[in-house]
Amino acid sequence: MRTLNLGILAHVDAGKTTLTERLLFTAGAIDHVGSVDAGTTQTDSLDLERERGITIRSAVASFLVGDLAVNLVDTPGHPDFIAEVERVLGVLDGAVLVVSAVEGVQPQTPLLFRALRRLGVPTLIFVNKIDRAGADPAAVVAAMRRRLAPGMVPMGQPLVTDEAAHRQLLAEALAEHDDAILRAWIGDESVLTSAALRAALAVQTRRRQVHPVFFGSAAHGQGIDELLHGVEELLGGISRDPDAGVSGRVFKIERTPAGERVAYVRLFAGTLRARERVRVGAGEEAKATSIRVFAPAGAPRRDTLRAGEMATVRGLGAVRVGDAIGVPPPGEAETARFPRPALEAVVYPLRAEQQGSLRAALGQLAEQDPLIDVRQDDTRRELSVSLYGEVQKEVIQATLERDYGIAAAFRETTTVCIERPARAAEAEEVIHAKTHTNITGRSSPLSTNPFRATLALRIDPGPFGSGVTFRAEVEHRLVPLYLFRTPDGFVAQMDTFVREALEEGLAGWQVTDCTVTMTDCGYASPVTTVADFRRLTRLVVMTALDRAGTWVCEPLADLALEMPASTAPAVLAALGRLGGRVTGQFSANGVSHASAVLPVARVRSLQHQLPGLSMGEGLLEARPDGHVPVGGEHPPRRERSAPSPLDREAWLASLAKRGA
Repeated sequence: MRTLNLGILAHVDAGKTTLTERLLFTAGAIDHVGSVDAGTTQTDSLDLERERGITIRSAVASFLVGDLAVNLVDTPGHPDFIAEVERVLGVLDGAVLVVSAVEGVQPQTPLLFRALRRLGVPTLIFVNKIDRAGADPAAVVAAMRRRLAPGMVPMGQPLVTDEAAHRQLLAEALAEHDDAILRAWIGDESVLTSAALRAALAVQTRRRQVHPVFFGSAAHGQGIDELLHGVEELLGGISRDPDAGVSGRVFKIERTPAGERVAYVRLFAGTLRARERVRVGAGEEAKATSIRVFAPAGAPRRDTLRAGEMATVRGLGAVRVGDAIGVPPPGEAETARFPRPALEAVVYPLRAEQQGSLRAALGQLAEQDPLIDVRQDDTRRELSVSLYGEVQKEVIQATLERDYGIAAAFRETTTVCIERPARAAEAEEVIHAKTHTNITGRSSPLSTNPFRATLALRIDPGPFGSGVTFRAEVEHRLVPLYLFRTPDGFVAQMDTFVREALEEGLAGWQVTDCTVTMTDCGYASPVTTVADFRRLTRLVVMTALDRAGTWVCEPLADLALEMPASTAPAVLAALGRLGGRVTGQFSANGVSHASAVLPVARVRSLQHQLPGLSMGEGLLEARPDGHVPVGGEHPPRRERSAPSPLDREAWLASLAKRGA
């Protein structure tokens, strides 16, 4: 049986979860349609999701269309949970992007569409709510062609009224990418039968050259049969090799009431059987004690996961979201380009004796969402979490109380900056040798490498948004195989150590957009330990950064503004005073729309001013949009969670105290 892993994506409130319910009902997977407002939907299983009427965690449900088994993945639509969407995109074979016929292309819509295009996910469009007052499907299609991609192909009512008109429309759209269709259209249209055009449409859809657009109302079931037929015909199933080596990806983590991790796995190649051992992430092998394959209702329960399928898997130890299962799938670097959270808040328990429980609970939440990035400050005994927005903070607070019995509060949300290396630099520490530390730029005494290992690293600045790349340029004979078993295992572990060392740079912010190259290493068997390499990595990385210098960069927000046209000058003037820049503007029907960029730290100020400037009718939506260097001689700093390795004496004392 063919399998299709299908994502449903949308800007918040476009009707994504309602469409998921209607698809499941129409396909016979459920016997009644749940309601978002009533909290009875199939995929919003968390109590918080039902109470708030939003999707927080991705969920999987299966149904059958003809001989095609579809694993339907419902994803969050609120911008605060964009990281959850990121993890799902890399495991999809196809997607349906939901757009409201009333609101049209909203701020989150282009972001999702660009990500789908970048990752090569064939995408259908469902224009929802065509039965609502103010619906304008023609205007929505025009806006999608302008703002998303020109290859939007309407697939029926209300824009296509008869078969002849549809054939003409298909021929025009497909001829853009197929010279044979163009020649036939100009010469002998009779060869362009409906069947031939639909076959060509399927090919071009899977190549992401065109995007069929369906219309309907998820709430009332209108257009659902046509969409299901389009999913089966135009997306189809993807052929995978079940005999290849196991290669998969974990895209979600849950915990059982007993605390056991349950991993949601998409398998790209090979076959994984229950009780079979498999490598997890960059670590050791683990035994898959239990496998439950997602399958349509009525299908026999299976514990063998084959290429192309999804399953929940237990027994994978300390597995985390994003871990590879077996061999890492190709092209995975493309899946992590959504901006990191730009906000941070200190969280503390209302009862001091729950501090340890709070740390453990946040650790478990970070398993489900690694970008929460729990940060512990041992000096001040504080815990901080990274956030995309205030709604996410409220959800974390409610989850802590509901699921863990911890009443917690947050301090004011602050902006999270990053650091980028200013230039290339290198540093080296040689085992048992005395070296110049050069930690302040002034002359400094000779000091002895305190660890039983040798390590040399070079740091080079990388392109904006490139993240961290680690490379090893050392001979295999220099690798301590008695510690790491294989050269690849050593490189993978050093990659982890380097990333840990870059979590706090010269100004206390995470260092990114750089390439770190290991140019030398050494050891003294059998006394050298893994801890020696880990600690030495922190020291050498920080010394290299000190020599390179870093730029502190603050996060930007990409804004979408809507306001009465008469108030636009005042609103945009306020935007300019806050350091913002308009990137686009147009007006229609007395309403002005503007796109702009603004430092995240000043978005809340604009939000507070907007009602007064726009007669109470202004709307503002923001999403992360990269970083820009902070000007001035004194860029913002963040207190380190522990002494810097540049202060070698204090740092070594802290290591001894913590046993790190």
